[in-house]
Amino acid sequence: TEDEITLFERDMKEFWTEFKSVYGTEQINQTFAVRDSCKEAIEALSEKWSKKLKEGDLMIDKIQEYKNEILQQSKCISEKEELLAEIKSKLSQEEEQQKNLTDSIQELKEELAKKMEIASSKDKAAKEKVERLCKSKVLFEERLGLEIRRIHNEQLQFIFRHIDHKDPDKPYMFTLSINEQGDYEVTSCTPPLDCIAEFQLKVRETNNFSAFVANIRKAFTALSYK
Repeated sequence: TEDEITLFERDMKEFWTEFKSVYGTEQINQTFAVRDSCKEAIEALSEKWSKKLKEGDLMIDKIQEYKNEILQQSKCISEKEELLAEIKSKLSQEEEQQKNLTDSIQELKEELAKKMEIASSKDKAAKEKVERLCKSKVLFEERLGLEIRRIHNEQLQFIFRHIDHKDPDKPYMFTLSINEQGDYEVTSCTPPLDCIAEFQLKVRETNNFSAFVANIRKAFTALSYK
């Protein structure tokens, strides 16, 4: 109420009057000056520390930012290391596969060279046999009344005449080749002989070709009398 306010103001005036009378105006002013000085010092110190705290907060934020950046870089480095390890593994596998492929190619080359060498050797042996047969042509013609012809695929055709006394010009023939194993092989016989397989086996065992041809002529002769 207004009375209470008036009473409070009166009490305050009395307090200041009594305070001034006891301590004096100069001392009060000095006290206020010290108070203001302390207040200013406290405010300055507070402002200084507030600034320091802000700088500290900024420093902490900066450190945290650096830490996050380092963590991100570490993660990136780790991912790149994993990728590099994967690439190295793939390169190692590819090198191993390439080595295996190179070894396989070399083995195939060596195997092919051996097969070619064997084939060349067999071909050479077969040609030598054919040449020997051709050289024997005159002998067979003179003694056995035999005609020898070279036909397709390096085969020789043996034609006998003067076997059938009723028809001396009637041909009796068989065709001979050299198979992949380098052995004599009769590929055709006209007229057919049941003993041709036996004669073929025997010439492979004895390599006596003259006897082989003579035996076939004898078999044709025996057949002509049936």
